[in-house]
Amino acid sequence: MSSTLAELAEGVERVSDRYARVFSVRRDDDWYLLKLQEELGELTAEALRASGRGRRGDATDAAIAEKLADEAADLLGSLLLFARHHGIDLEAALSRKWLVYLEEEADRPQVR
Repeated sequence: MSSTLAELAEGVERVSDRYARVFSVRRDDDWYLLKLQEELGELTAEALRASGRGRRGDATDAAIAEKLADEAADLLGSLLLFARHHGIDLEAALSRKWLVYLEEEADRPQVR
């Protein structure tokens, strides 16, 4: 499945809306930022487990890898929500902040 960031953000927003209704969560400016921090903490814990520097209990390597991927997805979802809430066009920002360097690289003569 290939989606644009805008399409992903739309889907994540719909899930988040449902979550907020079901659990009576008030999503304000602080919530979006704190949720990002929470998800980063969870990703950090899983990265530590995956690297052998965190408690792994009886989890298999496959279970740890899946949990790491899930937490990365949670962080991305939270970032998409944060950006959407604040009217940030992540595609434009990525192009301006990161991908411009690819254009500069293409304009430079190649060394042989």
